[in-house]
Amino acid sequence: MHNLARYLIFFQYIGTKYRGVMKVPPHQLHIKGVQDHLEDAIRRLKPLNPVSLSVSSRTDTGVHALSNSAHFDLQRRNDMPPFTEDILVQALNFHLRTEEIRVTHAHRVPDNFHARFRALSRTYVYRIALGVSNFSQLPLTDHDLCWSLRNTELDVEAMHKAAAMFVGTHDFSSFRAVNSDIAFKNPVKTMDVVSVKPGSSFAHAHFYREMPLWELTFRAKSFLYKQVRRMTGAMVAVGLGKLSVPQLKEILEAQDTLVYPQGLAAPARGLFLTRVDYKETDLQFLSSGNSED
Repeated sequence: MHNLARYLIFFQYIGTKYRGVMKVPPHQLHIKGVQDHLEDAIRRLKPLNPVSLSVSSRTDTGVHALSNSAHFDLQRRNDMPPFTEDILVQALNFHLRTEEIRVTHAHRVPDNFHARFRALSRTYVYRIALGVSNFSQLPLTDHDLCWSLRNTELDVEAMHKAAAMFVGTHDFSSFRAVNSDIAFKNPVKTMDVVSVKPGSSFAHAHFYREMPLWELTFRAKSFLYKQVRRMTGAMVAVGLGKLSVPQLKEILEAQDTLVYPQGLAAPARGLFLTRVDYKETDLQFLSSGNSED
């Protein structure tokens, strides 16, 4: 098995038509997850070993990624040498060409590398468009790629105060949605970055009208289930005057998912996973023939 190789791939996708990034159970395959399509593409390379992709960062239905990551092992037939990174990327994208999924780059990594557990941080960006009273006022390039609000203004100063409240280490129980593994996840997370900055439409230089757009950025080692969408919804509520900063603080300090107001979470379509970061040394592969003494 000297030609068995482990690869880390970075990939992006428009999540609108997929059942999230994770693999979908066989009885639900009328709508596949991104992982299903990636594993199908790997199988078309005809490896000797069973195909199993380990995704670093879970995203839900309708959420997008500019850079997610995953690792997998691949052993070629007839003792052929492992694919180079560039050839692997080209081959996978050839088999993904009908999907809104693209592999951007790949690294040959050590056999014990794990895409999820070696990640140093994940960065999400949430896009909010203002002054959109109906979908025809939104450029086609931003359709299903932002949360469009009728409101023309947000109280950004109040949103900055809300963002500052989230930065640091807190129990974020109030900002996680209930799911099957809630009892096994530590609700204490450290937010390295929570920020509010002006953004722009993907077609801003070519659209017929100006459209204010804001980007909320969140970076941490890991997040709870739907945490970013619930934090975003609360911050927008502060920006719209529907929730005060002291009220938001009370929600955070309650440490209770049932305290979070119903219907406040931001929709999936505006959320992008933009980065998964690793140590450079973790991405360096030294074969036994090239290893240092």
